[in-house]
Amino acid sequence: MAEKNTLRTRLRTKPIVVAPGIYDALTALIAGAAGFDTCYVSGAAIAYTRLGRPDIGLVSVSEVVDTVALIRDRADAHLIVDADTGYGNALNVERTVRNLERAGASAIQIEDQSFPKRCGHLDDKSLVPATEMVGKIRAAVDARHSADTLIIARTDAVAVEGFERALDRAARYREAGADILFVEAPKAREELARVAQHFVGAVPLMANMVEGGKTPALPASELDALGFSLVIFPGGIVRALARTAADFYASLAAHGSTEPFRARMHDFDSLNRLLGTADMLARGKTYEAPEPPSGRQSGGKR
Repeated sequence: MAEKNTLRTRLRTKPIVVAPGIYDALTALIAGAAGFDTCYVSGAAIAYTRLGRPDIGLVSVSEVVDTVALIRDRADAHLIVDADTGYGNALNVERTVRNLERAGASAIQIEDQSFPKRCGHLDDKSLVPATEMVGKIRAAVDARHSADTLIIARTDAVAVEGFERALDRAARYREAGADILFVEAPKAREELARVAQHFVGAVPLMANMVEGGKTPALPASELDALGFSLVIFPGGIVRALARTAADFYASLAAHGSTEPFRARMHDFDSLNRLLGTADMLARGKTYEAPEPPSGRQSGGKR
């Protein structure tokens, strides 16, 4: 019998899984059209777009759950979901995992920062004790309904306690039951290589590529060769769209028309093709039942 098409089985095969960042159903749809079968629901991207705020722990669990549910209604991709710190202690983590799993998460990422947390590539982070994070991971593993829902343990210890302590923390998180390990913000290619060498063959490893961040930008093929199973590009879509939006609004302000920008836009018809408008309207028509025969009612009592 063929294996199920799960993220767990995919991570056991080559090449490396490349997961672009998304933040809503539209970006999920566009990523899927580009051929991606795994996407990363970025907490930072939700903060940037939904709140217009930086990634400093302002997004709530309900906002993430609502976002994932809307994405899942439109996309078939494996969804890796950024759940920040789990939004509290181990009991909060249980509820976070249950809610995100029901909403459609394929993997749930929890980090060991303390509150207030911040983007992994910002300075002045702080951590909870490793024992507390171990408890959160155990709670996450116990709370999931399906073993196919993966738990990702992220440590931000490189910037706080140093690289060696980050490896020690990651090893403890693996022992607690984490399915994937994510050592955030290594500062050099050599550190990425050491992460891979340290855990080679033991557990899938995740890397994070942030444009202008603390980790050198390596292509997926090079990370694959080092031994990583998964690479995310979480906020790239927002940086691209924010730059495009700034150019669009500047052009509109200068010209009083969108015509000079048209070559960089979808028009009305092409956007509707992307959205599948015609197919959806046609499907709706199949439910427009004819009038029942005279003297008879469909269903119910006569």
